[in-house]
Amino acid sequence: MTKYSEDSIKTLDWKEHIRKRPGMYIGKLGDGSAADDGIYILLKEVFDNSIDEYMMGFGREITIKIQNNEVSVRDYGRGIPLGKVVDVSSKMNTGAKYDSKVFKKSVGLNGVGIKAVNALSQKFVISSYREGQVKSVEFSGGVIRDDHSLQPTDKPNGTNISFYPDTELFGNFQYLNEYIEPLLKNYVYLNTGLTINFNGKKFFSKHGLRDLLNENMSSEGLYPIIHLKDDDIEVAITHGNQYGEEYYSFVNGQFTSQGGTHLLAFREAIVRTIRDFYKKDYDYSDIRASVIAAISVKVEEPVFESQTKTKLGSKNMTPNGVSVRNFIIDFIKRKLDNFLHKNPKVAGVLQKKILASEKERKQITGIKKLARERAKKVSLHNRKLRDCKVHYNSKHQRKDESTIFITEGDSASGSITKSREVATQAVFSLKGKPLNTFSLTKKVVYENEEFNLLQAALNIEDGIDNLRYNNVIIATDADVDGMHIRLLLITFFLKFFPEVIKNNHLFILQTPLFRVRNKKDTIYCYSEEERDTATKRLGRNPEITRFKGLGEISPNEFKGFIGKNIRLEPVILRREDAVADMLSFYMGKNTPDRQEFIINNLRVEV
Repeated sequence: MTKYSEDSIKTLDWKEHIRKRPGMYIGKLGDGSAADDGIYILLKEVFDNSIDEYMMGFGREITIKIQNNEVSVRDYGRGIPLGKVVDVSSKMNTGAKYDSKVFKKSVGLNGVGIKAVNALSQKFVISSYREGQVKSVEFSGGVIRDDHSLQPTDKPNGTNISFYPDTELFGNFQYLNEYIEPLLKNYVYLNTGLTINFNGKKFFSKHGLRDLLNENMSSEGLYPIIHLKDDDIEVAITHGNQYGEEYYSFVNGQFTSQGGTHLLAFREAIVRTIRDFYKKDYDYSDIRASVIAAISVKVEEPVFESQTKTKLGSKNMTPNGVSVRNFIIDFIKRKLDNFLHKNPKVAGVLQKKILASEKERKQITGIKKLARERAKKVSLHNRKLRDCKVHYNSKHQRKDESTIFITEGDSASGSITKSREVATQAVFSLKGKPLNTFSLTKKVVYENEEFNLLQAALNIEDGIDNLRYNNVIIATDADVDGMHIRLLLITFFLKFFPEVIKNNHLFILQTPLFRVRNKKDTIYCYSEEERDTATKRLGRNPEITRFKGLGEISPNEFKGFIGKNIRLEPVILRREDAVADMLSFYMGKNTPDRQEFIINNLRVEV
């Protein structure tokens, strides 16, 4: 038995605590392959300070550079008071944001932000330019390496912070533009008039949330975007042809990916207002079906449910002392009701959409009941789903790691099941190729056993608020059949649950194509180039094995591919991806254009 004594009691200083428990400060570590990985949180913590300066009226431009995974952020705000540069970057609970006269409606109120970045970086340099002088301090892992004396400068006021995340913690990480650019775009949508320069690329928005919706919609809305603004609140609303609801919510410029009080109030307010306007008790799901909307509110001293600020808590007040919920409901009732009265053509299109959703919902009501019973029955025998212990919508601290692998065939699912981490990784086994859902309605989700059970496993029938797994990973062979299954599954999500993709939950598992080994070393290679490099490195005719399918990889080997060093390719939907056109091309009727594309892009692997 372990002895519990005075020697068991330890006191960690600030940087030791952050490095030992990084999850408390940045959520999870990760290697940059997911949008919520820690390296992006580090970037945000630094950037948020520059945004707060802009929101207070100082500096209209921010420059960010990322070269060889080293990040630098330069703003042109007031600059940190020169005598406090060390304190604000290395003393917990230190900062100007405790003084509401200096910083109002700020995101970073807890005095932790850049201290966490400092502690988790192997190189961290902070420079403040103020009143013709510059003060710079260099750190490593939170420890001062060089405290430079004050120097004269002719550079404009502001702050420059550069950092390189610690490879001991983040491993072989990489910043991906696919995640950084949407983040920066959100900043300019929420701060009209701000210019952000990123590696020579300029981001600027004139119309705020209207620009945001236009950027993120993959096809035209059913009616022009309704754009409403007032002090401390801005919303943009339209409806599309997709299934589900799609929201972008923000508090003080912070993207609240998990919503919170403000989003709940917004959804409630839309339903209330539309029912009152049409004087019809429409079902809430018919009103909100296919809605695409964004809301931004400003709150004094917001309370978030975690350090990463992805969900607004319930007891938050607006600057005039009104609860966030009542403030939003009153605003939507006034502004949206007025808009619909003034724009009868939009009101007519909206009502037509609601009635169409009502008709489809009633058509599948009976099918849904039978489908739920069928899914319940199958789950008792647990043949399709090997579940894990931790789920995304649980309160467990490892919920962000919760993962489900969608596999094809018994051999592949068997290998993953035997080698997975039971606590956080689940396996769902497909039986043969899924149905092509391109031209089908949502009835197929309930009528087709595979899709009904997959929907039940993910718990997404009523949207992704209760999605059971943070990471939904398609794990198929890298052959023609595997690629086809991959396409069919992506089509299913694009068609019926696009928010799974838009909220960065869908990934493709990358598995090695080759194993190169000699008596001493084994190297797994994911491309022919990696194979050739490994062959040269090991020399003298090493043994080369070509994996044709996941089932050929032994469970012991598989542990290395789905563990800490897992390689995932995110499925990302961009503005330029016109979903309807893309699905029609790849998954519609065989056309001469598609045949020509396949012939021209056919690659024969030996």
